[in-house]
Amino acid sequence: MGKTAKTSIEVRGTVVNILTQNESDYICLTDIARSKDPERTDYLISNWMRNRNTVEFLGIWEQLHNPDFNPIEFDGIKKQTGLNSFVRTAKQWSELTGAIGLISKPGRYGGTYAHKDIAFEFASWISVEFKLYLIKEFQRLKDEENDRLKLDWKTSPFQSFSFYSKNILETAAISPECPPMNLATKLRESRSKHPLTSYDAAVKQLRAFREVLPITRKNSEFSGTTSVKKTSTCTPLREN
Repeated sequence: MGKTAKTSIEVRGTVVNILTQNESDYICLTDIARSKDPERTDYLISNWMRNRNTVEFLGIWEQLHNPDFNPIEFDGIKKQTGLNSFVRTAKQWSELTGAIGLISKPGRYGGTYAHKDIAFEFASWISVEFKLYLIKEFQRLKDEENDRLKLDWKTSPFQSFSFYSKNILETAAISPECPPMNLATKLRESRSKHPLTSYDAAVKQLRAFREVLPITRKNSEFSGTTSVKKTSTCTPLREN
């Protein structure tokens, strides 16, 4: 289980909680149902899950996104839909079929959460108008998160450069056994060990700093230490 983060948005006066888990967003169905009937949220969710169209939608979604989904149990559930005695909670659905699209959180501040694809479908069943406002507020939240990520990058422009290049530059500069090397090639090798998405940004910064990259090695005569000397004759960094 990956790290879980929680946030919330307000949709037409209703606070809707959102969980981000394994890089996927899960929206609280309990909060969506509360916008229609605050006293019977569980009933609304259960009633929605009795619908044959809902069961088919959930099953197809799981088949597309969940390799561990149990199709045999799903077929059995689908045959029961429409019967007066058919009742399934989100927890029962997940336990029987191995579904990942619905999550039940116990406790006072818990509730039933669904992947955003499923949550939007439930919101449409509750109210088409509420669904449209929900999508609008959810997208606004995602835009704000992306803007913060961009701002964090701009306020620390040397972060990727330092992470990917520090050890490589030090090795290239001071190791007596290390022959001249193409720094871009070494960075590519480093990427296989540290596959971060900021690698390309680090390479771009290295190109921007090519004036300070040319270096030669010089062994110090004192205390066995080494020093780095800048030179203008070093082969410039190649673009790949």
